[in-house]
Amino acid sequence: MDALGLILAVVVHAADIQDRDGARLVLEPLRRRFMRLRTIVADSVYNGGIAEWVASLRPRNKRRLEIRAKEPGAKEFKPIPLRWRVERTFAWLGRSRRLSKDYEATTASSEAFIKLAMIHLMARRLARNLGK
Repeated sequence: MDALGLILAVVVHAADIQDRDGARLVLEPLRRRFMRLRTIVADSVYNGGIAEWVASLRPRNKRRLEIRAKEPGAKEFKPIPLRWRVERTFAWLGRSRRLSKDYEATTASSEAFIKLAMIHLMARRLARNLGK
């Protein structure tokens, strides 16, 4: 997702794939479609192989993976910066009735309905802003 919380790419995969392994499935299409994308922000679970993969792309582009982790030794809960945007987008999508339960039989239809929910959200916002 971008800095506004709008989805750039969607990948739905089987539950037996860890998020850190599935991240490459999302980043691969982003790499080709968004040439000006420079910084990819992730939390500490992505600090393994995906960080090395993004670093291996460096000679050809200027992208970098920025890992945002909680501060070491933190005793109280403090939200990780930028993480709230991800959670906010999940909340926006959760308000879509079709996405409230997993009704889909295929991952392709799940991806399509996530995209439709985001299109609906963006269209409502544009219409609201045009009316002002």
